[in-house]
Amino acid sequence: MSPFKSSTGLPENLAATLCYLLPMVGGILFLSLEKRSRYVIFHALQSLLAFGLLAVAHLLSSAVPIIGLLASALLALVGVLMWLVLMFNAIQGKWFKLPWIGNFAEKQMQRI
Repeated sequence: MSPFKSSTGLPENLAATLCYLLPMVGGILFLSLEKRSRYVIFHALQSLLAFGLLAVAHLLSSAVPIIGLLASALLALVGVLMWLVLMFNAIQGKWFKLPWIGNFAEKQMQRI
């Protein structure tokens, strides 16, 4: 476990994992509560961006008749795999960045 605590009183790695455990809700919750830990803020932003974009892509793919069904199934699989990988890395205390989204989250974190 991480020796550092977030401003919520939870260890940083646990707070970061909770950002992913409840996609979108966890990101919003910890983004609004966390004041001190850059690690938790980064994971809250990355969670919010990644699962927000995934939800939009899923919604758009459902509008396409035949290929949309296959795209939705593929997006669901990608979403579950991404969810597991992100939680696994967060609980281990790693600054795992998704391509493009992680870099964008890092830039936004510096503005907060």
